Order: sequence, then structure tokens, then C-alpha cells
Amino acid sequence: SLTGLKAFTQLEELIVDNNLLGNDLRLPRLPQLHTLTLNKNQLTDIEDLLEHLQEVTPALEYLSLLGNEACPNQLVSLDKDEDDYQRYRYFVLHKLKNLKFLDSRRVTQKEQQEAEARGAFMKVVKPKTEQDPSDVRAEVTSPPYTPLPKGSRDAKNHKGVFAKCRYVYYGKHSEGNRFIRNDQL
Repeated sequence: SLTGLKAFTQLEELIVDNNLLGNDLRLPRLPQLHTLTLNKNQLTDIEDLLEHLQEVTPALEYLSLLGNEACPNQLVSLDKDEDDYQRYRYFVLHKLKNLKFLDSRRVTQKEQQEAEARGAFMKVVKPKTEQDPSDVRAEVTSPPYTPLPKGSRDAKNHKGVFAKCRYVYYGKHSEGNRFIRNDQL
């Protein structure tokens, strides 16, 4: 909970990464706040968050939302791409016009112009699909191919993988011989 922030009205930087903050996030009015990082929380509703930040943080120049579902990138979701991320940037810059940095990247003049012209229409929205459970045509989509073992595919439960290579290179001109000394041949 961020209720204790009311006492810090002159706060200039606030870093609340990895705090399980959700869409119910409410900050007190912080007129001096210029840097806010909300990385790796549980924020999903970008529009509500940006409207709230417009009201309570008028001096905000640096905002980072990486690692949240509200910030569409391939690190969080495999179905997002660079175009989704760019649309997200335009939408955020349309709402928060004073930003100079967004998610570790400087805001360019071209981005500001594009956000002013088209930012209101750049909100990334996915249509909700409701499938009838009795529909036989409903396909179960498998995750895309990954070379990772099954135990390490879950991003939230990743424990790492360590293995010993069992390959032995034979022959005078094999690729592996460049790492073998002559006395080992």
C-alpha cells in the first residue's frame, strides 16, 4: 500500500518496482514528482492509470511501466510485437504530454508529433473471444515451439537449466579441435 506517501508532498522520485501493485493504485497529489517507475507490477488498465497520473503528477517527465501487462512487449507476452509497443508509446505520450523518457527510451520529437496527431486512437485493445464449450471447432492452441525443457517454459516459475554437454568431437579437422591442445589428440 502506498497510503504513507501523503506525508511526502515534495517527493521527486518514486520507485515502486516489484510491489504487486494492481489497477487499484492511487497516489496522493505529488506536484514535484518527475520520476516514477512501476516496473514488474500487476497493472493491466493503462487508460485508468494514465488519467490518474495526469491528475496527481503534473511534473512527471520519466515513467517506466516495463514488465506489466499494460505495457505490451515481447518480454511479458509472446503475442505482442514492436508495433503494439509503439502504439502503446503513442497512447501514453498523448495522455502525458510532458514525458521525456518512457520505459528507458527517450521520447523523440517525431514520437511527440505522432502522439499529438494520432495518440488518442492508439490504445491497444484485444477483442474478447467467448467460445461456446459445446463448439467442436474450438481449437486448443499450443504454445509456440521453444527449445527450453518443459520445466523452464513457465516464465513465472523459471528455475534455470544446467546440463553437461555429452558431445565428443573426432577427427583432425572437426570444429571442436580448435579447443583441444595437440597433447590431447
